[in-house]
Amino acid sequence: MVRRPWRTRGNVGAECGVGKHSPIGSEIHSTQAARYICVAHALKLVFLHSTHLVDGSDDRFRTMGKLTYDEVAKHSSADDCWIILYGKVYDLTEFIPEHPGGPQIIVKNAGRDATKLFDTVHPKGTIEKYLSADKFKGEFDESTLPGEYKEQQKKEEAEEKERRANLPPMSSCLNLHDLELVASKVLSPEAWAYYSSAADDLETYHENKTVFRRIWFRPRILRNVRVVDPSTSILGIPSKLPIYITATALGRLGHPDGELNLTRAAAKTGLIQMVPTLSSCSFEDIVNARTEDGAPTQFFQLYVNSDRRVVVDMLRRAEKANIQAIFITVDAPQLGRREKDMRMHFSDEGSNVQGGEIQNRDEGAARAISSFIDPALDWDGALWIKRNTRIPVLLKGVQTWEDAVMACEMGFAGVVLSNHGGRQLDYARSGVEVLEEVVRELRKRNMFPSPAFQILVDGGFRRGTDILKAIAMGATAVGVGRPFLYAYSAYGVDGVVHAINLLRAELEMNMRLIGANTIRDVVPEMVDLRALHTHNGLPTPGDGSSVLDVMDKSRL
Repeated sequence: MVRRPWRTRGNVGAECGVGKHSPIGSEIHSTQAARYICVAHALKLVFLHSTHLVDGSDDRFRTMGKLTYDEVAKHSSADDCWIILYGKVYDLTEFIPEHPGGPQIIVKNAGRDATKLFDTVHPKGTIEKYLSADKFKGEFDESTLPGEYKEQQKKEEAEEKERRANLPPMSSCLNLHDLELVASKVLSPEAWAYYSSAADDLETYHENKTVFRRIWFRPRILRNVRVVDPSTSILGIPSKLPIYITATALGRLGHPDGELNLTRAAAKTGLIQMVPTLSSCSFEDIVNARTEDGAPTQFFQLYVNSDRRVVVDMLRRAEKANIQAIFITVDAPQLGRREKDMRMHFSDEGSNVQGGEIQNRDEGAARAISSFIDPALDWDGALWIKRNTRIPVLLKGVQTWEDAVMACEMGFAGVVLSNHGGRQLDYARSGVEVLEEVVRELRKRNMFPSPAFQILVDGGFRRGTDILKAIAMGATAVGVGRPFLYAYSAYGVDGVVHAINLLRAELEMNMRLIGANTIRDVVPEMVDLRALHTHNGLPTPGDGSSVLDVMDKSRL
């Protein structure tokens, strides 16, 4: 008698992927991301605790005991859905109706090899670790793969080689803008669209950078600045710079090692890394990548699952892994609309002139994020999380002084002033602009400065001067994310170390130029904020994409 798999609706174990109940896995913040991970959802979420292999396929379609492509292709519908992954065949039929991203992406890949889509965001071993054995149908005979698959693989490999053929020496990248430019040339169009996209008309995305043009320095002179020290502490934890590596998603779109590049670079440079809930490397792989002496210190960014048992499990895992702070993301109850990313789907799907209903290209990811992340999360829910862990809890995504004051009054350890990198609500103000009012209102209430409540900021930081401006305004430290993705997409872990060293050099130089020996010496009197809240209303540049891209298949 074969033991049937248990279909979980609660806590799915120590390391689940993205989906209705997934605590840690792959990012679902965009339609492009959903496209890469939807197949992975099906394999990673629902079938556990089975001990026997059931092989129901027909031996007539096997070659030396292996399944042929023709056999797998027969199972290519919603009622009978097999998929090839890593040379093995799996039956996903029963999961299709429950897939949080919708059934379309699974059915589209039914009867086909989806290894590349899956491998982009998941470490090897995920399938074997979490898929019920009776969903494994057999080994796949690679020699029976149609010629067009092999030709497509060769074409993609040639394109990748061509993109990297003229990669400039890393030393020629003199700032973070250079690293971003190189990444735009070496990343695939899909990966670049995902990493660089932002919400709607990109007003907030551009404002995150241009806000620094409205803040000017008031440097002090005749100070002995022979020695400057940009080190600081964040939540009482030493950091070589007043920056931390903030949580970012789908790291393996840019590099096979994904977020591990950030862990290794943080350890080498003395920075703190924030581990994302929705990473493309497993939580265990990231924390186990620490050095023997425990570097780097790590925080954990938390998306709150509607199943509170999963949240508790995540908190316990974080505690066991010696995570030093929990950052609850509070600005993403629903997926933002990122048109640059979405247009990649229109090109991929074709013109659909007479194809009937046109699918909403962001429906899958939107459904996934609304079913996995709890849109009903409120202050009571955040306090519940705070009560259920011994780790300090901060709120990430605060955008007004009122909410910052409430967070302080409720005993949270701090806030991150953030608009999600401009990827959620367009026309949300930059975290730096919000910083001024937050500090002002906390001072009125004698809540600032306070070691018990720290103010962090992220979004748009590209220069050492950007960082110093935020520090002078009252921030403890700033988070940097996307630039480090670009750095390792182009040059791997060495690229991230190079980017950090560029920021270090800029910080040290500019500390001398404003007359500050230490971060403690960077004070409010060193910045002129009179133009901070002035918005000129000039149109910002778009993302360069349009509906015409569908016609010419041009790169976004």
